[in-house]
Amino acid sequence: MISHPPSRPAAGGLLLPVAAAPVRAGFPSPADDYLDDAISLDGYLISDPAATFLVRVRGDSMRGAGIDEGDLLVVDKGLTANHGDIVIAVVDGEFTVKRLHNLRGRCALIAENPAYPPIRLADGQELEVWGVVRGCVKRFR
Repeated sequence: MISHPPSRPAAGGLLLPVAAAPVRAGFPSPADDYLDDAISLDGYLISDPAATFLVRVRGDSMRGAGIDEGDLLVVDKGLTANHGDIVIAVVDGEFTVKRLHNLRGRCALIAENPAYPPIRLADGQELEVWGVVRGCVKRFR
């Protein structure tokens, strides 16, 4: 069992210990009982605090990407969205989280759940990307 308490770095964030060995999701293996390093979750998830915001997910259109109802998404509005990024977008005044597809100058927003069709932008229809999703925070309890 790891019993090192969290500590605060000079910048004011919270440093949490990181186990030296990854945890297997398959068969159990003997755990290493030492720590490798400590990381700040805000430093890990946030590269530009002034351009970062959180948004809570509603719906299941992105469950194939591991994003579920109630999750918090860490969104960076300072990043340029690229093909394949998960983005927070506004289409016709409605907010959505989808994967951006930008091929040959044609944009589409793709769900990660086959129950939802792609959102293909028609000529003249506007797409506004509010930010790129950098991470997802889940609670299990």
